[in-house]
Amino acid sequence: MSPRSGPANGEVSFWWSDLGRPASRPSLPGDTDVDVCVVGAGFTGLWTAYYLKRADPTLRVVVLESRFAGFGASGRNGGWLTNSVTGGVGQYVATHGRDAAVRQQRAMNDAVAEVVATARAEGIDADIRLGGELNVARTPAQLARLRSTAAAEARWPGTDWQVLSAGEAASRVDVAGVLGAMWHPHCARIHPAKLVSGLAEAVERLGVVIHEDTHVEQIRPGVVETRHGRVRAGRVVRATEGFTARLPGERRTWLPMNSSLVVTEPLPDDVWAAIGWEGAETLGDLAHVYMYAQRTADGRIALGGRGVPYRFGSRLDTDGRTPRSTVEALTAVLHDFFPAARGVPVAHAWSGVLGVPRDWSATVGLDRSTGVGYAGGYVGTGVTSTNLAGRTLADLVLDRTTDLTTLPWVGHRARRWEPEPLRWLGVSSIYAAYRSADRAEGRGRATTSRWARVADRVAGR
Repeated sequence: MSPRSGPANGEVSFWWSDLGRPASRPSLPGDTDVDVCVVGAGFTGLWTAYYLKRADPTLRVVVLESRFAGFGASGRNGGWLTNSVTGGVGQYVATHGRDAAVRQQRAMNDAVAEVVATARAEGIDADIRLGGELNVARTPAQLARLRSTAAAEARWPGTDWQVLSAGEAASRVDVAGVLGAMWHPHCARIHPAKLVSGLAEAVERLGVVIHEDTHVEQIRPGVVETRHGRVRAGRVVRATEGFTARLPGERRTWLPMNSSLVVTEPLPDDVWAAIGWEGAETLGDLAHVYMYAQRTADGRIALGGRGVPYRFGSRLDTDGRTPRSTVEALTAVLHDFFPAARGVPVAHAWSGVLGVPRDWSATVGLDRSTGVGYAGGYVGTGVTSTNLAGRTLADLVLDRTTDLTTLPWVGHRARRWEPEPLRWLGVSSIYAAYRSADRAEGRGRATTSRWARVADRVAGR
């Protein structure tokens, strides 16, 4: 067999290739009756099942998964366990008041700590290491945006952002051309596949049954229809995030947006010495089409961003295969940020989909008239948000009024996305405008680019 040329591509993700996929769990054997049926064995579904069984061990809980636990975004993401509120904490002031908005931010901070503590308690070794979140500015326009963002965030307790000078930023991670940065402590680096795999095993130890290779065809009040049989349940939880558009009636609920990553081979010590990334900070930037990265536990750089953001008709490429142009673009970003890493090969590239509501705001809820619960629309903040959603859904399913069930994201509804071709044209226009804005800012032509303002208007921000 001839050696492979170029990096591995797709194969779900590097994280799963690194860990190795666990043995397949049995499919649904036929019709069954349970108390709660969870559709989707990613973080949302697994956390929901976990907290339900912890609260009431007598519940009959089944989780249905189309492929295998962690197949979607939960096993493909960039590994940021961070406290970001999807859509920004300030969005809740007009609808719920400032105190409620502050509660939402503090709940996200608590969720970071909860994931860390639960992984430790359940013996899940997911390479979790707290190092905070570092976002760098590399152009004058980005630096202005950084200062404006930091000033706005300072009005909110619990965000805890600190502004760093160029020298202070470089002392943490020596990104080429850095002009300044902002950092907060509420973030940990993780290995996503290790976390979701360990969580699935913890859920099974509690008595939850996970059926893999069980494609759900329809969700109705009290009934989940699959190719293998029908599940009747008093409560049904839809935890399908980026794959929600596949369900009947849900095509325009959340847009399945693609995000892509590359990961290097392990970097030699001299390259790490040049980069100076000795801690576990996750790394982002202030570009409009932003990047995100982490230093992995085994000494690689995993770096991601938007490649082909959206495919016409909400189409999905389920195995994670990534266009060559996207691999090349992300590799160029990697080398631009870290010139010392130019000689280190890229080992793997992959993509995944995340759920994007029309207003870019995550939600969790339970329709008591139908008994159907739901959560998602995390727009890239799901590693932490899913834990908060799982605990909240458990309380809602158990009909408990708690601090979590009164958070402002509970019951939030966004208007549906436009039909095609408007959906594709809108998303394509947004990202074309953002890329134009980044190019203009890179040339020093604008501090607040008109292209960025155009994109924000199209996006409804």
